[in-house]
Amino acid sequence: MMKLNSVGIGTRILNFLVDIILIFLLAYVAFKIHKWYVFYYKITYINFGWFFFGTMFFYCLLFETFFAKTPGKWFTQTKVVNLSGNKPSFFAIVLRSFIRLTIIDVFFIPFIDKTLHDYVSKTVVVET
Repeated sequence: MMKLNSVGIGTRILNFLVDIILIFLLAYVAFKIHKWYVFYYKITYINFGWFFFGTMFFYCLLFETFFAKTPGKWFTQTKVVNLSGNKPSFFAIVLRSFIRLTIIDVFFIPFIDKTLHDYVSKTVVVET
């Protein structure tokens, strides 16, 4: 097993801030386009929350599937690996992306010293 140099909570917060700003901007643009279609074509209105959480899920899923990192992780020069130090499986990334949507995800840090999405998917964020 290779030595994994996992990152601290400060780096994780910086990852989150960069990613959440980008996710919000993407979701906001999609929502505004949707509202235009609602107004002009009378399609069913969908709440912004669906756009935000849908964008968050697919943003994390796509970036971590193809690159093992999101733009926030590029910014901090980190990546996601499994406990062996290899690229996580697609199932692990789907699990990570889904669990991120729960509001309780970060509240596990004081108890298990990591986020719930890392614990359940058996992944870790490390320096590149």
